[in-house]
Parts: sequence; structure tokens; C-alpha cells
Amino acid sequence: MRSRVWGGTAAVVLGGLLMAGCGDGEKDTTGERAPGKAVSGGYPVSVTDCMGARTTFSAAPSRIVTSNASSLELLLRLGVGDKVIGTGFPPGKGTLPATLDAEARKVKVLSRSVIPKEKLLGSGADLYIDTFASMNMGGGTGDAPTAEEFKAAGIDHIYLKSTACAAQDTGPVTDLSGVEADIIALGQVTGTGATARELVAGMREKVAAVRKAVGSTAEGERPTYFFFDYDAGTKQPTVVCNRQVAHGVITSAGARNVFADCDGDYQQVGWEDVIAKNPDWIQLGIRHRGSAAANEKAFDEAEKWLRSDPATKGLKAVEEGHFLRIGSERTTIAGVENADTVEEIAKTLYPGKVSG
Repeated sequence: MRSRVWGGTAAVVLGGLLMAGCGDGEKDTTGERAPGKAVSGGYPVSVTDCMGARTTFSAAPSRIVTSNASSLELLLRLGVGDKVIGTGFPPGKGTLPATLDAEARKVKVLSRSVIPKEKLLGSGADLYIDTFASMNMGGGTGDAPTAEEFKAAGIDHIYLKSTACAAQDTGPVTDLSGVEADIIALGQVTGTGATARELVAGMREKVAAVRKAVGSTAEGERPTYFFFDYDAGTKQPTVVCNRQVAHGVITSAGARNVFADCDGDYQQVGWEDVIAKNPDWIQLGIRHRGSAAANEKAFDEAEKWLRSDPATKGLKAVEEGHFLRIGSERTTIAGVENADTVEEIAKTLYPGKVSG
């Protein structure tokens, strides 16, 4: 049996802090942001959202719906893909590694974008994992279900903290601890705590190696870095700010996000702002196109645009050919591959110092 205790009406719409609660014998992962803390498995397990609303699980859920590819991928890596009965925003073909991609193809797509309210409530799920701060993303899909509607449908509603809680973060995201906490919490909720800890240990090992390799480089001497979200449009660039997962990735790799002074997750700026920053390196952030060849074509297009546009062709990174061809998903969406991206960025920016 699962129960939900609400700590305020605003918690329904605001993003979620995924962590196990404490007291009454429930498992506690509040300290999971601290590296190396081990937590035993077992139920009951509680998770709370950004506003303190708590959901308690006395057993593992068996019919899960995910809001997008991020939470779906994490569940697949935890080995509970057979419990997922539907998803929104499915991963593009080939986005995930081969085995995971094949598993993801088996999951029913409830929507190519935000799952409509009526379809979600009628899905038969007993758990909905939300990656967004609000389901109403402006796409004409209607309002998000209320807490009462979720309860009436028998659906527990929890969030991924590292993305849904960005608006509530009180400071910049400078590491991957938020993503790690999400993985640990999902592991506890689904009864796969040991696997979750293995995944997190692997991530921490990679990032620790990078930090050790670049740690002697003074902050002011670290390369400046611009994530160019090509798919978000070129007329007015959308940049990643200091509350976005990508900022933690960039910082962990030993680089300086040129828009680190922007509070929030994303923000639209003008190209004059990018020119003023004049980054040392530019990541060509394109979303997976379904094949390696299609991806390379998209990377080529993004680079060609930067080289040909009057506003950007004079940028230092463009003139020096300092481009990184790394996909958007593994950089901006919470997942195990965030650590791989940290490693890849560092290997490019610090040749000879970082191995892997």
C-alpha cells in the first residue's frame, strides 16, 4: 500500500525532489548528495518533491509511466524496463546504446511530447515519473492532473529532482550529485538499490578521474565553453544556465560555461551576448537523428552555420575550429551518460591529461 501526504498545494505543479524520507523506519537518502554514502535497500521507502510533499512506497511499483526519455533510460539501466507500460517524449531511434535501444522500442509510446492528461490518468499506471516542473508545457495538451485526480486514478506521482527542481535550486549546479541522487532514489523505489549504487559508483569514478587530471588548472585559466543548441533555433540562441544539468557537466569537465551568470535552466539571449563572451570552445549540441551518418550531417550543418553567419564566423572558437560534436541528450538530460560526456569534453579540452 502506498500513501501520499501533501505539504502544500504548490507541490503539485512545482518540480520534484526525489529522495527517500526519514522516520518511522523508512529508508533515508537525504544525504545521498554526499559522495560515497551507501544506503541499504528495503521498504517502506519515501520520496519527497521540492516542496516537501511525501510519497511512501511499501512495495515496488509494477506499472510505470515515464514522462520522457530521461526517466525511461534510467529505469532501463536499473533493469526494470519490463515494468514500464508507457512513456512520453520517447528516445529517438539509436539515441540509447544498442541493448537499451531495443528495450526502449518495446515500451508503448503514449505521446511524442507531453502525455495528454486523460491518456495519462487512464493508462493503468501505479506510478508516474515526471521529469518536468509542470506537465502543461504549452503544447495544447491541457492542464496537468491535480493531486486528487492522480489519487483517484491510483497513480503515485514523483519527480526527477535534477531537472524538475531547477527552478527551486538556490545555487548553481556544479556537479552530477543531483543526477546521482535521482538514480539512487529510483533504485530504492523500484527495489534495485544495488544496481543504482553500481551505476552511481561508475559515474563517480569517471568524474573523479577527470577532476584529478584537471584539478591543478586555476579557475581563471580553464577554457570558456558555449553549448550551441542548434535544434532550438539559430535566430535567437537558447543557452544553458547555471541550474541546468549541462552546467554541472561542463563544470565537472574543467570548463567554464560562458553563461554561468544566468540563473535558471535555459534562457534565450541575443547573438551579441554570445559574441561578447567569445568562447574558447563550442559544443555543437544536436539531438540524435537516428543514425551515425544522420548525426554527422547535422553536426556538419551546425558547424557550417557558425562558420558562415556574419554574427558568429568571427568568434575565436569558430576561427580556430574548436568544436565538440557531442549530442544534446547526453549533456542536458539527466542520465548515466552525463559522466561519459564529462570525460569526453575533458579529453578534448585537456589533451594528454585525461584518459578513458
